[in-house]
Amino acid sequence: MTTRKTSLNPEEKAQILKKLVDDAAARRGGYRERALLLFPHICGRCGREFSGRRLQQLTVHHKDGNHNNNPADGSNWELLCIYCHDSEHEVRTESCFAGAKEEPPAPLFSPFENLDSLIKIPDEESGAEENAEEKKKDEGNNE
Repeated sequence: MTTRKTSLNPEEKAQILKKLVDDAAARRGGYRERALLLFPHICGRCGREFSGRRLQQLTVHHKDGNHNNNPADGSNWELLCIYCHDSEHEVRTESCFAGAKEEPPAPLFSPFENLDSLIKIPDEESGAEENAEEKKKDEGNNE
């Protein structure tokens, strides 16, 4: 028994094309694209950097495991390479089978660990110095 190929009429073709375009637009507005705009293209676990064609190997991991929890600020997201992402889910799966309720161990590498110490805001520094000088004067007056 052979199947017959039927051609689509122009209206059906237009509907299919519109659906494809709408689906592509929805993907562009998805949480992966937002996460790629918010965060540097570095795996949060192993520290590998991704660019160009290799960017497709970078995935979004939901920290709390809830894929519907997608805040606009990205606080529930973490960019992980496909290998670290698989490893993260494997650890969680194995812990469920073992009956453990503990969180997986912390990553070995944190690329943004000392970022706050590198950023110095001049207003806060001068304000802290003035407060320290005022405390010294007050202590001298109290004696």
